Amino acid sequence: MMIRDMFADDINRKINGVIKVDQAADDVIEQELNEYVITRELKKHFITFFNYYGDAFDQPTADMGVWISGFFGSGKSHFLKMLSYLLENKEVKGIHSVERFRKKFEDDPATFMLIDRATKGQTETILFNIDIEGFSNKDKTAVLRVFAKMFYNHLGFYGENLKVAMMERYIDQQGKTEEFRRVFEEKKGKPWLEMRRAFAFNGKFIIPTLMEVLDMSEDDAKTWFNDKTATEISIAQLVEDMKAYVDTKPANFRLLFMIDEVGQYVGTDTDMLLNLQSLTEKIGSECEGKIWVICTGQEAIDEIIKVRADEFSRIQARFKTRLSLSSSSVDEVIQKRILKKKPEATTDLEAVYEQNDSVLRNLFSFSGSILDIKGYSGPREFTENFPFVPYQFIIMQKVFAEIRKHGNSGKHLSGGERSMLSGFQEAAQKIQEKDEYALVPFFRFYDTVHTFLDGSIRRVIERCQKAADNGDGIEQQDVDVLKLLYLIRYIDDIPSNLDNIVILMADDIRVDKIIMREAVRGCLDRLMSQNYIGRTGDTYNFLTDEEQDIQREIRDTNVDTASIVERIAQMIYGDIFTTKKFRYGKYDFAFDQMVDGITVGVATGGMRLRFLTVATDAIEKTDYRLMAESKGNEAIVVLADTPYYESLESAMKIRKYVKQRNVSQLPKTVQKIISDQQDEAGKYELSAMSELQNAIEGAQFYVDGEHLEIRAGNAKSKIDQSLEYLVAHVYSKLDLITDNAGSDVDIIAILTGAVTALPGMEPNRDAASAMEEYLEMQDAKKLPTSMADVQSKYSAIPYGWKEIDIAAVAAQLIYSQKVTIKYAGNTIQPDDPKLPDMLRKKSEIGKTSISKRKNISATMMRDVKVMLREYFDIMDVPDDEDGLIRFVMEKFTEQRDYYASLDACYDGHKYPDRALVQEAIHLMDDVLSQKKDNIALIERVLKKEDALFNNKEAMSNGIENFFKTQVTVFDQAVQFEKSLHDDFDRIAENEEAHKALNTIRLITMVQTGSKFNYNRIRELNPLMDTVRTAHDKMLEEKRAEVLETVRQCMEATHTAANGDSKASHLIEKSDRYFSQCKEKIAELKSLALLDAMFLPMCQYKDDTISNIESVLAPPAPKPQVQPTQPGKETAPAKKKVVRAYNRQVVFQAKTLQTDEDIDDYVEKIRSQLKQLLKNCDEIKLN
Repeated sequence: MMIRDMFADDINRKINGVIKVDQAADDVIEQELNEYVITRELKKHFITFFNYYGDAFDQPTADMGVWISGFFGSGKSHFLKMLSYLLENKEVKGIHSVERFRKKFEDDPATFMLIDRATKGQTETILFNIDIEGFSNKDKTAVLRVFAKMFYNHLGFYGENLKVAMMERYIDQQGKTEEFRRVFEEKKGKPWLEMRRAFAFNGKFIIPTLMEVLDMSEDDAKTWFNDKTATEISIAQLVEDMKAYVDTKPANFRLLFMIDEVGQYVGTDTDMLLNLQSLTEKIGSECEGKIWVICTGQEAIDEIIKVRADEFSRIQARFKTRLSLSSSSVDEVIQKRILKKKPEATTDLEAVYEQNDSVLRNLFSFSGSILDIKGYSGPREFTENFPFVPYQFIIMQKVFAEIRKHGNSGKHLSGGERSMLSGFQEAAQKIQEKDEYALVPFFRFYDTVHTFLDGSIRRVIERCQKAADNGDGIEQQDVDVLKLLYLIRYIDDIPSNLDNIVILMADDIRVDKIIMREAVRGCLDRLMSQNYIGRTGDTYNFLTDEEQDIQREIRDTNVDTASIVERIAQMIYGDIFTTKKFRYGKYDFAFDQMVDGITVGVATGGMRLRFLTVATDAIEKTDYRLMAESKGNEAIVVLADTPYYESLESAMKIRKYVKQRNVSQLPKTVQKIISDQQDEAGKYELSAMSELQNAIEGAQFYVDGEHLEIRAGNAKSKIDQSLEYLVAHVYSKLDLITDNAGSDVDIIAILTGAVTALPGMEPNRDAASAMEEYLEMQDAKKLPTSMADVQSKYSAIPYGWKEIDIAAVAAQLIYSQKVTIKYAGNTIQPDDPKLPDMLRKKSEIGKTSISKRKNISATMMRDVKVMLREYFDIMDVPDDEDGLIRFVMEKFTEQRDYYASLDACYDGHKYPDRALVQEAIHLMDDVLSQKKDNIALIERVLKKEDALFNNKEAMSNGIENFFKTQVTVFDQAVQFEKSLHDDFDRIAENEEAHKALNTIRLITMVQTGSKFNYNRIRELNPLMDTVRTAHDKMLEEKRAEVLETVRQCMEATHTAANGDSKASHLIEKSDRYFSQCKEKIAELKSLALLDAMFLPMCQYKDDTISNIESVLAPPAPKPQVQPTQPGKETAPAKKKVVRAYNRQVVFQAKTLQTDEDIDDYVEKIRSQLKQLLKNCDEIKLN
């Protein structure tokens, strides 16, 4: 069977190798839909897309961006077009797109249901290639304008001209579209749709039409027609129009922008990338998933745009749904679209394989190749791929990729399904007349890429072909081998040795490898003799002029200017001038290191050393400009014009080129060339270093606004001289510091006065005066000043002082009492141990304020010292202001703590004169509240002088002595009176005790607003003795009475038991109870509680006797049955229950003075008697 007759579809049919989104012919669409292959990879992408897309019908979403990426030929445009057909459910020749896909998803009905569901809604797609539809003027709104154009075109307006489109949209909103077109055609004589393209040339017809249809005045119509800004549109306005359009549609309506080649269109233009981002975000937030934006872009985006790749990736991340097509299933597409066999062909080929299984395994045994470079694994793979071999799909993808990298024309060659599809179809067509034993040798693919190759490569092949045609020592098979060697020239997966070349040249299953080997060897020898190929070991390589080839590749290697300048900076600051801080006397000054616009390390904002290379424009290196720019804090070095830049650029190009090549796998000749180039790069770098030093030595120096002449010295010396000059001019007040501080110890010595000097001879006197003047100026301006402000000012230009020296100068002013330091609003004293940190520690200086000190007047100082001596009864009061303030703070704080301790004693007690103690605390707090300001503190002490003395006198006359000597007796009396509260009625029977108890109550009673008599507290002990004696006597009598009741109860229970053993357990229990009662009687010290024991004891006695009687009672006799009269029942006899109680239980002792007392007592007895009667039939009082 001939090969052309094996295929299910005509091998010679036209197949669109390149998919274009604007191909809309029904025949083309039908072929695309019918022949579209759903590979395993594509199925995953369909599922991902339709899951996201379908979810948006259930839940509105702002994530409506889809990015389809993939390198040239990966099928992204084809996939985009298929999505368009499916989502719009386009009908082609009577069949809807979704129905054409039903068979493609026969094995996956769930995915087809996703697709089918997505097409149930009403969908409109706007499918276009942005590179074709976009405007040639790519400004920052280019993306917006393309979207607007395509949207308004979709609505039937003239989107090519936004001014016209906006006019048409307004007219349509007024419902006057037809009227406008009719009137215009009447005036012009031609239809509006034909003439709107020439809008600008039809003003005399458009203006009167607008006047007639829209009732505009002539001036308004002319003004609008001539308005140049009417073509402008904002993102917000366009999205508003889009939303208005979709809002008129049903809830399940979707509008899809499907845009091909967005990545190629926007390229490296950051403005367009941001424009796309803003537009997509606005559509998402406003339209909530009713409008989708689906874009395609290159997979290897970093190789395409080369710069700003990070920004592009961030914008791409705005598209939540991202699908990456890889062409990994290209073999599957080719097998189904081109190589699908008829059933009978499949049968024949399977038979061929079975007959030649071992031959095929032997034929495709590559040496030194990677594992997936192989022949057929079985009959199925043979029939699916015939007349091709599986390895060819893998290698050809890499061939296409390498051709794109290494040939100028080849950059437009697709590396995915598009070119692969065409390539395999054309290769199969070459052998279609052969039979089922024929194979496609690899060189056949050369013809499919020939037109894409660089001219220098084609010329080599063409020259070889001409030699073969003319019989000039070359045969036709030699040309085929040369083509093969070119195809695998950059492929590392298959070493181009003799054995592998033989396999790649195999064109028939039955080929004799030995004969073929010799034939190929002859080809290689002839090609080598004519210098068409080279040899490295056992591998052969296609050759052009390798030196020129490599030089061209190196020359074309892109090294951006910024990288070169950065390398220059490394050489200057890493090799020539390595100083990080410039030493000037005892000071080390940091400086910003720059070369052109590049900063090395972190900028400090102080001095700056900047080198200008040849990369800086000449206009930026004029004397006037450089003197102006260097004024203030900069030294600018304009490097002399030596070839350092060119040498370094050449070296960097070579280094970069070598990194990109797998040198060890290249032919020896090429490796030697590259090795020589690497040696040359080293020489370039040494030369660049030398030339750079010469450029510095011959440089022009501009320092602090002056063109400085530095005549002698090497490169480092000249830089040192320029920086020394810069420091001297920039830090002009550095010499005010005459004595440097070494550590916090030196600062503490200044604050404590340990540093002594004659007046006018103090160290850093001028520095202190400068700082004092600055603080006076700040005070005059009423500006708050922190130590951070001071540190910042005096460490910067023109001072440049060390932070510890700044702190030392501030300490000098503090000790001299010329400034005030406050932290968190509180005035800080010189002896505060944290003060050095407040003056210099970064975490503290921002919280520390410093201000010119306002001194206390001499009169106030004199008056307050007199007052303090008398108030605190102390003669040693400090004479200096700081010492006085410390004294006031310490003494009043101590006094406040003392009064607070007294006030705490009142908690849980009712002591006298608490208000007086709290008044004292308030006075102390009032004085201490002014501690943030020295003057205010002294003023408050003097103002409160009378109140302080009055309070102190009042406190000392009573309450202070009370807490020292009387509080214990007072507490005992209060507790004693409280403990007798329940026995008060009984104590009242004793006149003397009653009177004493009332006196105790009167003495310990603290009444608000009444003056407390502290002198009577001494009476409490005798009074408590009187009451205690009477009460103890009453307790003894009451205990005897209660114990007698206990005895009677126990006697009654024993009598009832009469020694019967049946009741012994009840007697034991009763005895334990009454023994416990005896113990309780002995412990109780309350008459009321003793009285309360009578009733429960008697009740317990009665209950016990009742239980004993029940235990000892004889069994009841059986009742005799008595005849009864009809209708009458004889009631059983009931035993009467009688309880006996001692009268004392009921009638307790009580003093009654009023009628009301009598009523209450009688009512209480009535209640008790009723309660007792509930448990028996009658009660008996003994």
